[in-house]
Amino acid sequence: MKYDFDTVIDRTATNSVKYDLREHLFGNKEVLPMWVADMDFPVADFILDAMKERLEHPILGYTFRSGSFSESVTSWLERRHKWNVSTHAIGFSPGIVPALNMCVLEFSEPGDRVVVQPPVYFPFFSAISNHDRELVYNQLVKKEDRYEMDFDHLEALFKRGVKLFFLCNPHNPVGRAWSMAELQELSRLCVKYRVMVISDEIHSDLLLFEHRHIPFASLGEDVADLTLTCMAPSKTFNLAGLYTSVIIATNPQLKKRYEKILDVVHVGGDNILGQVALEAAYTHGDEWLDQLLVYLEKNFMAFSSFLKDELPELHISPLEATYLTWLDFSFLQLDDKRLNNFIIKKAGLGLNDGPMFGPGGSKHQRLNLAAPKKILMEAAGRLVAAVQKA
Repeated sequence: MKYDFDTVIDRTATNSVKYDLREHLFGNKEVLPMWVADMDFPVADFILDAMKERLEHPILGYTFRSGSFSESVTSWLERRHKWNVSTHAIGFSPGIVPALNMCVLEFSEPGDRVVVQPPVYFPFFSAISNHDRELVYNQLVKKEDRYEMDFDHLEALFKRGVKLFFLCNPHNPVGRAWSMAELQELSRLCVKYRVMVISDEIHSDLLLFEHRHIPFASLGEDVADLTLTCMAPSKTFNLAGLYTSVIIATNPQLKKRYEKILDVVHVGGDNILGQVALEAAYTHGDEWLDQLLVYLEKNFMAFSSFLKDELPELHISPLEATYLTWLDFSFLQLDDKRLNNFIIKKAGLGLNDGPMFGPGGSKHQRLNLAAPKKILMEAAGRLVAAVQKA
């Protein structure tokens, strides 16, 4: 079956954060919103059909996750990532960000140091600082057009004492799919200094241009014993509004402690439709995802090729994973406030402002490619026209 990613769907008046909050967020309800990481593609028919079938039953009372929930996750991990884990390792979270916060509360104490690698997904910061932990930066290093980890600096931080490390794998927003060699060096350091890793792998299914996702915890038992992995179908299958995610912890003690804090804050209850959607996605989603990845690759190539021809001064980071493009606007010689105003008011685009991703984000913007090609190229055209008029 061929799936349709080209049709433009009107999402206004649906309480869409992406569309219906434009005026609130950008001061202009006419901006083309290409910021928050949800896709402008319809949810796959097999997921909607499963949800509709469940809605044929007239009662939506309290529910629990059956064995098929965990089995669908482990089967997906084996098929897509060659990672074999037991169903006993699978836990629940209403989202990745809640899981990050719960992990900080359970696995660290006030004053403990927690390391992140900016520019990085900005809720990492609040998950640490809001709970009186010390936020520590191991900033990524940009070498030519590629971001890399600074292992010397990271080891120096570990030597001074670090309780937790937040890994973004693949990395949002710079689009890296970390290589085996990079992850092995990272694992060596974490094992050597006994630093627990909270690995955000929500974009793990969105690997592009023949890159492969390597689950951090798959690198060995010693690594897995220190790692709690966070995954979800929400980015892959556009299900963010269902608030259904999973954690994977092969170390039973880590899983037991995670489930304790899950119970303490009382957020372990199941979303009926979220469970149904997850199982349908992970059971039947391979062909749909394969087609989506091809479409995303073509979108990135069309977008980057057009801008390379029309706006060669703009630097676009190579995209190995995710559907989020990292754009460097240094050539405009604008400070961050003026750059953000330029993007909104002159280009008519609603993007993510680079500084929100922390050190290394200055003079950058993040753009979401997961839209029909017509919309994406309109965004590219708006950008070119705005620069040419500047």
